[in-house]
Amino acid sequence: MPTHFPRAISSRSSSLFLSRRGQTLSRVARASAGACAALVAASLVAGCAMPRHPDASAPPTDPYNPAATQLLDDTQWELASWTDANGRARAIPHGAQDGGQPITLEFSTATGHRRASGFSGCNRFTGAYDLKDGKLTFGPLAGTRMACVAGAGAALEKPYLDALAHVAKSGVQMNPPQTLQLTLDDGQVLTFAPHAK
Repeated sequence: MPTHFPRAISSRSSSLFLSRRGQTLSRVARASAGACAALVAASLVAGCAMPRHPDASAPPTDPYNPAATQLLDDTQWELASWTDANGRARAIPHGAQDGGQPITLEFSTATGHRRASGFSGCNRFTGAYDLKDGKLTFGPLAGTRMACVAGAGAALEKPYLDALAHVAKSGVQMNPPQTLQLTLDDGQVLTFAPHAK
């Protein structure tokens, strides 16, 4: 019997040893899992951070996306502001509050062709438009022939139609409030807001 006793002690001590070792391994595994989770969380937070441009002299981003002009088909716009090349604002009619209609620009593909139309301050106009490589261009525009002699709209009609013939750059602001911006050859800027029919 004495020969079996040491074996029992030996088996009890080895199971105690294995039990303690298992607890130690369990603690190590939990600590490793916690460290991995912290590392993953830190990586996710770092990945979500906004990148910063290292060059402080870099120009600000242009909010007017030329590629977005491809989205102009079947939209309606109202002239919201018009500035000259020096940034000075030009007086424009804004509709009922000015005793008239706002100056508008509408793009339609209902006939299977791209057609621009709108109100130019005194008369309605229509003609073809094209969107190519992010640039908006207009073909010859035809208009009605009402005789308007007074008012801000009448004074703007000829310059407005002339402006549509000299668009150098066009872009759409995608973030609300959405706007269409037309920059002319001479630096004037026409800004349009969505027009509710």
